Amino acid sequence: MERGTANLDPTASPRASAASLERLVPDELAASDITGHRTLELHLARYELAARYARGRILDMACGVGYGTRLLADRGRDVVSATGVDLAGEAIAYARSRYARDGVTYEHCDAVQFADADGFDTVVSLETIEHVPEPAVLFARLVGLLRRRGILIASVPTTPSVDVNPHHLHDFTERSFRALGEQHGLREIDHRRQVQPYSIVGVLSRSEQRMETMRANLVRYYVNHPWAAVRRAVATARFGFSNRYLTLVWRKP
Repeated sequence: MERGTANLDPTASPRASAASLERLVPDELAASDITGHRTLELHLARYELAARYARGRILDMACGVGYGTRLLADRGRDVVSATGVDLAGEAIAYARSRYARDGVTYEHCDAVQFADADGFDTVVSLETIEHVPEPAVLFARLVGLLRRRGILIASVPTTPSVDVNPHHLHDFTERSFRALGEQHGLREIDHRRQVQPYSIVGVLSRSEQRMETMRANLVRYYVNHPWAAVRRAVATARFGFSNRYLTLVWRKP
């Protein structure tokens, strides 16, 4: 997961986790971390899309170290407040020290347990729902936090990722991702597809420090999960050596 979402190791410092597939800390990306810089560009582009629709009270769920929350607050329109929420306490501490300002706050909380009596005009959650055991439950929670006519912006990988990234629990296609919004009567008003080529040599050799957190034994995983191998083969035949992502913008009735 390339976005700044919850780090699954609550004891790690932002600096120590900056090399993980699960953490982006812009200030600490090494010049040699090509994957990290490309991933950050993709994620910033998602936030730029979200900022075009961000207004009023804004929630950034699974905000990581908080750079995206600040971007939404700075570039949204008629912004009242922006709240970033993340499961990782050390990420929230970093966000408070680096990106907070008047009207921009950060809270340490589990996404499904987070509650707000007033609701939000804009809810953003990028590269999040593939991480949770029950994506439909989290998605319903995000919809429930939206005010009437509110905007929800979310993104997921749409090529297989569970096989390579041990922190991902679900694979999505464009169809299955769109179905989540359809089930709640949301109307899609915008979208963005993104493609991130990768080097198969770099993946297999784990030549970048960020790759060290990949699944340790892919061959064994494929033997135990043959359908994962089939999905990977089909995706590679169709898209080559690239990861694909979809960001959707929905409006609540």
